Amino acid sequence: MGKTLFVGGVVALTTIDYPGHLATVVFFQGCNWRCCYCHNKHLQTILPTESLPWEDVLNMLRARKGFVEAVVFGGGEPLVQSCLLEAVDEVKRMGFKVGVHTSGAYPSRFAQILPFVDWVGFDVKYAFSNYEEITCTKGSGQAALDSLNALVASGVSFEARMTVYEKMKMDIIIAALKEIAELGVKAVVLQKCRDREENIVEHPIFSDKLLLEEVAKYFESFHVRG
Repeated sequence: MGKTLFVGGVVALTTIDYPGHLATVVFFQGCNWRCCYCHNKHLQTILPTESLPWEDVLNMLRARKGFVEAVVFGGGEPLVQSCLLEAVDEVKRMGFKVGVHTSGAYPSRFAQILPFVDWVGFDVKYAFSNYEEITCTKGSGQAALDSLNALVASGVSFEARMTVYEKMKMDIIIAALKEIAELGVKAVVLQKCRDREENIVEHPIFSDKLLLEEVAKYFESFHVRG
């Protein structure tokens, strides 16, 4: 590894972060967006003194070969790390499948890693023209749109995920889902938002069964998680 990776934490075993596979999740520090409902604010800033050594992560993965099937890079926003591609390559050479959880904040970096990953969990924030209401970051909607278009075109297996924050407007949520369906997204998960105490904060969309059934028709796979 030519450059330093800043690792904020590891989940040793999960069954939901890479559908259909036992996986380890490596959370990278750093994110250039400031989403109003962010659940991992402690990972927004890169803090070298609090980073786990990358070699320790690799040693843990070596010990799990033959049991864990995949490694998922999340964050924060893993694309903040300029040497993510090196990390992906290193883990692939160990024999693991590789997944990435991203919001698509860096389209050019995303395009570079797409040929080398096996699966992507893509975070959709809102309708693209309304992204800044959630991310508090100029240009975020266009970056996400560019990245999602690249992902659809790549043929890489992926799932789009939208966390539904309590203040999000119903009509904009529906507009966002229609947008991504028209772009070619086939699999979507609507996620319930949680507060800092891990309590679910319900949005009215989750109690509207008829609306959810109608939305589900846009996609080949549609699930609610929470």
